[in-house]
Amino acid sequence: MLKASFVALTVLAAGLVTAAPAAAVSAGTCTSAQRAAASATPITGKAVAPVRFQMETVERRRFTIELTDQAKIDHARKILKGEEKNRIHVFGRIAKRPAAYNPQWSFHLDPSTIDFFEMAIEVCDSTTQYVEDHLDEACGAFLPGCFWCPWTSRLVAEVPSVKL
Repeated sequence: MLKASFVALTVLAAGLVTAAPAAAVSAGTCTSAQRAAASATPITGKAVAPVRFQMETVERRRFTIELTDQAKIDHARKILKGEEKNRIHVFGRIAKRPAAYNPQWSFHLDPSTIDFFEMAIEVCDSTTQYVEDHLDEACGAFLPGCFWCPWTSRLVAEVPSVKL
């Protein structure tokens, strides 16, 4: 595990997490993957009506996210179609309260912070159930800044919208 003092953690406006050893960043000796991640542009687009997607982590329990940005919605749909193979994992900032669309969990991801990543540092990785079980510890040493980037996350379905 990388110690915080040796990690340059950058949280871009749209929530993309990238990391590289601070010395490597300043010396220009990052790995090609770290350079690629650091130069990645967050996905941003026009705000639209919410679209929901279900994701899973390794424990295979479903967790629903809500996207309100058209570019991110398009990106999520490309992931589900198998057209996007790199930035396929879900990242966002935890809100410590349930959402109506995700009632089985005591937390949800703030839609304005959700993005997708290829690789991230270990400090924000966790399964959904572990976050639920340790929610009182989240946003401190566990998931600093409330950022959650489950490495095993994968989108599994778009949730059909309900027409009234």
